[in-house]
Amino acid sequence: MTTHPQDALRRADALYDLGRYEQAAALLARHLAGEPDDATALVLLARCRHRLGDEQQALATVEQALRSAPDSVHAWMIRTHILLTLRQYEQAEQSARRAVELAPQYWGSHYTLGTVLDRSVRIERKRAAYDAARTAVSLAPEEADAHFLVGLTAHRLGDHAVAQQAYETALRLDPDSSEAHNNLSLLHLRRRWFRPGAWTRAAEGFVQSAALDLHDRQARYNLETMAWGTVAGSRWVALAGFVAASFASAHLRAGAAGGDALVTILVSTAVFLGGWGGWLLWLTRRVPPHLRRPLLLVARGCKPVLAMAVAVAVLALHSVLTVLLWRIEVFGAFAFPLFWAAVITYWVSRAALQRRAPKP
Repeated sequence: MTTHPQDALRRADALYDLGRYEQAAALLARHLAGEPDDATALVLLARCRHRLGDEQQALATVEQALRSAPDSVHAWMIRTHILLTLRQYEQAEQSARRAVELAPQYWGSHYTLGTVLDRSVRIERKRAAYDAARTAVSLAPEEADAHFLVGLTAHRLGDHAVAQQAYETALRLDPDSSEAHNNLSLLHLRRRWFRPGAWTRAAEGFVQSAALDLHDRQARYNLETMAWGTVAGSRWVALAGFVAASFASAHLRAGAAGGDALVTILVSTAVFLGGWGGWLLWLTRRVPPHLRRPLLLVARGCKPVLAMAVAVAVLALHSVLTVLLWRIEVFGAFAFPLFWAAVITYWVSRAALQRRAPKP
């Protein structure tokens, strides 16, 4: 029984929507063996190869589609995205502008142009990208991607109020947009010192983004950064206990006895327990139960976070042993090396964390 060409295209399109790009590409290749000039099939095949990371083959395929249908807007658009991946920005912009010329009333062509212009470091081109995104929204107000691009371009221009509104609109239209969750959380994170609960909302958004797209390294990296920042912040508590323990040990070795020694021990213990107790109370209020497991799992898999945690834990343990075993002077010899080890670990782990940042 012979399969109708349109049936093959519909099946390939359905496979593409399901993320089964290899199967869709194989089906399209068989279809194109009989109809090599089918521009629609060639564009879809180029999209499949683009998703599979075979950019050169994708570009060759879309170029073939354009030879068959030079005015195919979708062919020019997919060509733009392929060229962006290949970092051929000038040609990508030419393709995007050609798509706008062919379909000035189609939101997707303006969205594509805005995506290209947003890659520029020049401020005037970023403003042009924002204008293109606004045009896309005006042509298709129910398209979540158009609103997301408005948010992204406004975000880069520093207009955070517009960016937040655009991201929230994108999430209303598409609650499963991992990029919108991630970028909205970045805005919340900026305001963590000024708005109560902003840090928690940011963490919730990053967790949601990572859950929606398991391959999204950006959301996971943002969670790693938050986990590292939380652990690194505890170093001040550890340092306070370290200073209190050092003074207490020195005072006891100087000859304090009886009530004086007891007061010294009690004061240093109060500083230690009060500092860590207050930090834990603050932490439990800042990180609700449903976020603790995701953050812990991320922390366990991130070496910079683990290194910082070990440095803080060793400093805290030294403080306890310094007071409890104050007669053993060897603990005093470790005081300053451990202090500087914690300081060095902070900067080294911070640099290591930054190197883990996903490439744009």
